[in-house]
Amino acid sequence: MTIQSIIDRRLAGKNKSIGNRERFLRRHKEQIREAVKRAVDGRGIRDIEKGEDIRIPRRDISEPVFGHGQGGKREMVHPGNQDYMRGDRIARPKGGGGGGGGSQASDSGEGEDDFVFHLSKEEFMQVFFDDLALPNLARTTLAETPEFKTHRAGFSSDGTPNNLHVVRSMRGAIGRRIALGSESRRELRQLEERLEALKRHPEPNPFAREIPALEQEIAELRARLERIPYLDPIDLRYRSRVRVPVPTSKAVMFCLMDVSGSMDEARKDLAKRFFILLYLFLTRHYEKIDIVFIRHHTQAQEVDEHNFFHATETGGTVVSSALVLMDEIARARYPTSEWNIYGAQASDGDNWHHDSGRCRELLADRILPLCRYFAYVQVAEEEQNLWDEYAALAAENKTFAIRKVTEANQIYPVFRDLFKKEGAAA
Repeated sequence: MTIQSIIDRRLAGKNKSIGNRERFLRRHKEQIREAVKRAVDGRGIRDIEKGEDIRIPRRDISEPVFGHGQGGKREMVHPGNQDYMRGDRIARPKGGGGGGGGSQASDSGEGEDDFVFHLSKEEFMQVFFDDLALPNLARTTLAETPEFKTHRAGFSSDGTPNNLHVVRSMRGAIGRRIALGSESRRELRQLEERLEALKRHPEPNPFAREIPALEQEIAELRARLERIPYLDPIDLRYRSRVRVPVPTSKAVMFCLMDVSGSMDEARKDLAKRFFILLYLFLTRHYEKIDIVFIRHHTQAQEVDEHNFFHATETGGTVVSSALVLMDEIARARYPTSEWNIYGAQASDGDNWHHDSGRCRELLADRILPLCRYFAYVQVAEEEQNLWDEYAALAAENKTFAIRKVTEANQIYPVFRDLFKKEGAAA
């Protein structure tokens, strides 16, 4: 049996081999994953156009080595020894007998720096979304398969009969016949002129014996010209069309958030982290992504990102106002034939009691039929009437999911739970 090995010797930037870099990323995957999650906390939603500098303690990347100690019995002199006599056993040093830590400071106060390397944007996103996929990805029309559109690309010498271009084909046939028969036709004209001249000679005609030979030669030339095909397969020209990928994979992400008095900065920060994760996740599957920020208290308003996260309001909460505005914007600006609509809502669960039932109706009848997916995150532990209504709706609709998040370290597990691969364990 013959075993063949394929070695990838392509070079990345600065002459570092791709194979070595991939092995390094696999070896320190956990440290890199933790560093990536920390990096996301300080980014804006659209701030993904760069990689990240990853720091790994030097002690974590040091290679294990074997040291060779002196074996056998040997005599040593320890100046100033007042504790041991000949024949005593000296205990091993506590903590091992090795010397020098990787990042410990020396007597001069200098220590070894952590190992720092740059993670590219593609590597950053690959680590962050290593085992995630869009919900119901197999049933979406876009998925990972790009769409194509055909465009004219001139003419080709092969193709199907329905793409045959008659004018181009005949033009090529005429040119071929002219090129192949030009010399024979010139010679034929000369022979015909000579034959006419011989026939006009008065009697007795001394050139009468040449006439049959000329007529025979003329007949052969005419037969040669007739053998040139009128239309040859090499003359055929077909309309050529090429498939060009078109940027039809467009998505819009609606971010809905309660900004009433009960939503403090800590809860807004939790919501922001979830919105960032969703946006980063969608960038792996869509070429163009729009973001619509809708903030609400008793009234809803479309705002920019800064006002969405930092402006403060007081008063009560009417969640249905945000859902109504989302429905109006989606139907006016984002037709489902061209856009994939995603919704993400964050709230502390507080809502006017008689409004929660209307929220459920709006989602079920107006919004969820437009959406690929809608996720609701409650940034408070207490369950109120809005949670009850949403929980009943989530049990009936697979494109609607709800979760609770009360601490920053719960954001990522909740996100993974919402958008885990189909069939994967939660």
